[in-house]
Amino acid sequence: MDFSEKTAWFSKKAALPLVLTWAGLLMALLPLFLKSYFISVLSATGFGLFTLGSIWYIYLKFRNTDSANLQHYVWFNQFSARRSAAWLLGIILTAFYIVLFWFPEYLTGLIRIFDPLSFLLRGRQADEWFLYGGLYTLAILIMGVRALLKYQSSPYHKWRTVSIMFFQLVLAFILPNVLALFKEPEFYFSYFWPLKYDYLFPVSFENLQKHPGGLTTFMLFWTVSLSFLATPILTYFFGKRWYCSWVCGCGGLAETAGDPFRQLSNKSRKAWQLEVAIIYPVLGFITLTTALLWLNSYYKGGILGSLSGGFAHTYGFFIGMIFSGVVGVGFYPLLGSRVWCRFGCPLAAYLGWLQKHFSRFRITTNGGQCISCGNCSTYCEMGIDVKWYAQQGKPIIRAACVGCGMCATVCPRGVLKLENKKPEGRYEPTSFIHAESLRIL
Repeated sequence: MDFSEKTAWFSKKAALPLVLTWAGLLMALLPLFLKSYFISVLSATGFGLFTLGSIWYIYLKFRNTDSANLQHYVWFNQFSARRSAAWLLGIILTAFYIVLFWFPEYLTGLIRIFDPLSFLLRGRQADEWFLYGGLYTLAILIMGVRALLKYQSSPYHKWRTVSIMFFQLVLAFILPNVLALFKEPEFYFSYFWPLKYDYLFPVSFENLQKHPGGLTTFMLFWTVSLSFLATPILTYFFGKRWYCSWVCGCGGLAETAGDPFRQLSNKSRKAWQLEVAIIYPVLGFITLTTALLWLNSYYKGGILGSLSGGFAHTYGFFIGMIFSGVVGVGFYPLLGSRVWCRFGCPLAAYLGWLQKHFSRFRITTNGGQCISCGNCSTYCEMGIDVKWYAQQGKPIIRAACVGCGMCATVCPRGVLKLENKKPEGRYEPTSFIHAESLRIL
């Protein structure tokens, strides 16, 4: 069966699941415009049809994926090639985040659809954040099925995707809500400082101490130990991939729902310099803010007054909301799937610094077999020019690399390999060009 025959066969088989998907989506969104019990039931049914149709369509499209053409025709697709559909999707995603953050009253009808699930998990009505968590988790699960089928030839990607789906569903959605059901703090065990920046704020410690017991003591221990003890150890052995590609919800959305847009990341040197110029100051800002809050708490506000709190609110607004949400996800179809991870995430900066200087993780290359096809660089979501390293047979040791392994997966010659090796001699440049590249890391 040639390509045209395959296309005709797929178009015929995919017609029904596409109808279910779009019809389900339209039904699910009805509460935004109409409000009644009947509309709510219709909307809930719509979510079910949307999920069924999406997974059915994904199964038909990717069940027989050719591992040699994983990204076939990606630059001809309306959604994945910055065409009109991509701009429309970007506008819709951005508008959703703006409404969610600042005008949640317009989502009331949609929020009420999640009341049954909210009562089941946490014993009270849903709010805008439960709606967001539910939709976020649903996106990762549906697109996680897509990733499992698309990259079925790679055990690494299959296990990584299963890990992402598990941590998002269990630790980032179900468990925090179940804790709330039992009157415990709504705690997210898969997030920690500085990504979940307020977990090390004095007020967070005070709120946890209002719930005496072994569980809250464990939460305090978990927050501190994971931030300053477990993170350096795990990063030493596995690089930042242990978190950014296997655990993190932000990375999980990028690796699943954001996979069609990974090739859109800017690979230019200016983008690399901009990345370094932004991400480390963000880390410095939240570190300073945390320190100031603790200092002010120790002196009971006698030194800084409300100034340190102003730092926290400023960071939360510009970085926690606008950058990570509106830009970080809303701009997927235009700038790629890792804009937040690459340019703004303070935890990525922290992990990247550890990976650059101390980790055993690197991607090794075999320059003698490289045919300069450029697949590795094209599909690197972090904007790394992998081909430059591969052509010279140099190991890739970059602070930005999240160890997703996509470069190795799309390489037709097996030139690239993810490895953990001893860190000796990691930064000995062998040429002026290489030295300049390392200098701006």
